[in-house]
Amino acid sequence: MYAIVTLCSSHLRKRKLQNSLMVVLIFLSTLLLATSVTILINTNNIFEKAHFDSNGAHQILTMGDDVHNPFAVNDWWQEQQGVTSSDLIPYRNLSGITFDGKEMPNLYLFMMDTQKMPSMIDQLLFSEGEKQTSPPKGTIWIPTSLASSAHISLGDAIEFNTGERTFSLMVSGVVVDMPYGGPFTTNARIWMNYIDYQLHLASMIGTEQYMMALRFDDYQQSSSYWRDFENYLQGPYLESKMEYEEIASFYLIINKIIGFIMIAFGIAMLLVSLFIIGFSISDAILANYRTIGVMKSLGLSSLQISATYVLQFGLLSAFSIIPGLIVSKFLSRIIIESSLSYLKAGNHLAIHQDTRLTVLIALILFGIVLLTAFFYSNKARKVEPVQAIKYGMSESANSKINRRRSSSSRLFRLSNLPIQLQIGLKSITKNLKSSILIIALTSITSAILVFSVVILNSFISIKETSPSWGYDASHVVVTVFNKETFSKQQFEDFLLEDERIKDYAWLDQLTGVLPNDNNSPLNISVNVIEGSFDAVGYETMFGRNPVSKNEIAIGINVARSLNKNIGDIVEVYIEGKQYFLIITGIYQSIANMSNSARISADVIKVYNATYSASEISMMNLLDVTSAPQIVEDLNAHFKSSISAVTQQVLLDAVFKEVVAVLVIPLSIVGFLFIIVTCIIIFSVSRINVRKESSTYGIYKSIGMTSPNIRWSITSGILILSIFGAIGGFIIGIKLIPLALHSIILEYGLLELPLVINWPMSIGISLVSVMAACFGGWVSTKVIAKTSPRILIVE
Repeated sequence: MYAIVTLCSSHLRKRKLQNSLMVVLIFLSTLLLATSVTILINTNNIFEKAHFDSNGAHQILTMGDDVHNPFAVNDWWQEQQGVTSSDLIPYRNLSGITFDGKEMPNLYLFMMDTQKMPSMIDQLLFSEGEKQTSPPKGTIWIPTSLASSAHISLGDAIEFNTGERTFSLMVSGVVVDMPYGGPFTTNARIWMNYIDYQLHLASMIGTEQYMMALRFDDYQQSSSYWRDFENYLQGPYLESKMEYEEIASFYLIINKIIGFIMIAFGIAMLLVSLFIIGFSISDAILANYRTIGVMKSLGLSSLQISATYVLQFGLLSAFSIIPGLIVSKFLSRIIIESSLSYLKAGNHLAIHQDTRLTVLIALILFGIVLLTAFFYSNKARKVEPVQAIKYGMSESANSKINRRRSSSSRLFRLSNLPIQLQIGLKSITKNLKSSILIIALTSITSAILVFSVVILNSFISIKETSPSWGYDASHVVVTVFNKETFSKQQFEDFLLEDERIKDYAWLDQLTGVLPNDNNSPLNISVNVIEGSFDAVGYETMFGRNPVSKNEIAIGINVARSLNKNIGDIVEVYIEGKQYFLIITGIYQSIANMSNSARISADVIKVYNATYSASEISMMNLLDVTSAPQIVEDLNAHFKSSISAVTQQVLLDAVFKEVVAVLVIPLSIVGFLFIIVTCIIIFSVSRINVRKESSTYGIYKSIGMTSPNIRWSITSGILILSIFGAIGGFIIGIKLIPLALHSIILEYGLLELPLVINWPMSIGISLVSVMAACFGGWVSTKVIAKTSPRILIVE
């Protein structure tokens, strides 16, 4: 045992640089893997805890379109055993909201009468402000999503526009509102004092809407309750219904993506670490071949020699894994707090660090390192003392090297390449394992950097691919927030007189119900257009958009749920009317997770001949640069009834959050891999330089300068890293997005719409080449500092 410990201590002292590198690599592998696991576990845990603490709803029903009697519906659910139902909560819809002198676009408000807020389920968790039974008079509670995106704090005043009047209320509370307070939402519940609600909204023209929440003792049994409910209704429920999965989905999507990326890259770094361990042990055995032969001849067994390497890397991994786990706690907290800030109740998020899981991760990583070290150290078993003392290697290896040198020398005698490039190419062929490692490492680093740039640029440039995300591609979007004061005829006359406007279409969003033979009916959003879907930029992945009164296009998740394809007939209820429509197209849309459909206004006119869409107007312009001025003119002329914005503003309002959340983890991972690439290639190149020191001494003695030799060695690394960067570029653009397919499909996307900035992507891929060359160049510094005679002696 004393001999094993002595040899292990010797390895640790002699190879300080390599050992330090291994500590860094295993540390980073541990950091990424532990952080990703913590993120994924806490994402679900934090959401589930917030949902439990709020006694959260499994379903939210909204009514008020004179299809069902809200009071009768609420009474039926109140009577059911195993289901907790809230009371009906009256609310009014608004979309005109101004803060700090700026109108907030793409935000649709539910102005809630808080006097009748649910006391049993769907409770509000206070992030800021004093918890009370209802907001004090003159104040409101707003969700964390609105407060975060608009930078609204306690005491700030928000102005609301009903179309007939404006009124201002002060924020007295910021609350976690589970159903309507998640990331990327365009809806927000504003909780008002009962007196304020009666004063400002009760007399508002239009009908009052109602909302109610349901929580099941066993959510899995919800479908049986709905079958009974539909029997009571004598047909399907035809108004809006939000499911638990929809509530949870957008809280979890970003961290699912971040967790996937960090796990994939953590595994990649671990594999690199294991490769380096194998490389280091193989190199150590070759470098000490004679010594091992002598030790064997003195009676030390192969198992004891192998144990020295296992003990060495076991100690290194212990010094790496523990700090990695500690640092991962802080890194995971930073990422979780930035991505799940909407669920922060009070001053912090309840981030849970599972000690048992942490220990399990540590043991798994420790075991993998030990097994790898044992596997590669078994090469010491093949060492024959006589051959080791005579050749410094096995006899067969000695013959191979002589043959390779002979063939290499013939190759380069026939070559007309510059001498520096010949030396670089020779270093590639002579050190194949090192060459493979450099290509693999630069490929991984390049792939990470390219993917990071592409995914961030895709969200920043969302306007270019908005139809592929399921949005329109119009230039200006107008939302009518007060139909009672709005004249569609006057508005269209205004548009027709404006020579800057090329064409326009009208869009309404209704609730549709599609019966499902196998499960409960699908309650989906139906986009009804008066005009042309194609003209305003809506796309389909398969088939085409509907144009006539018997056609429909459906989202991919609707098609999957119903097992329908193009040409099939679907039964759909809209506004209580039954239709049988032919599927003409299937599209993807992240909005509503592709649980939506498209029809033309002619479908509604089958039962309602006077129907005219009037919720949203989408316009195309002859010159897109005139969009801001047109928006200003429309808002000034119809300020009491509409809100006009550019399409770019609407998209930015949703997707800027994605960019903000992804920047931190992608930047950290990319930076780590750049540093690791530089360090590893420095170490590997340093080993190769040491092995070939006598050769480089001869080169110096016959007149080659140190810079020439160093550039020669670096040129070989340059060639390898360029091949690696090309491979990584392809992986980053094609393979990594493809690997995300299972995650994005859940959210309604069959393909991830990418916007590739080719100069930027190519440029960032070359960063891995620069890191590799820098590491290689620095590693050859020893050649410049050492005299030719000493190099030859070494």
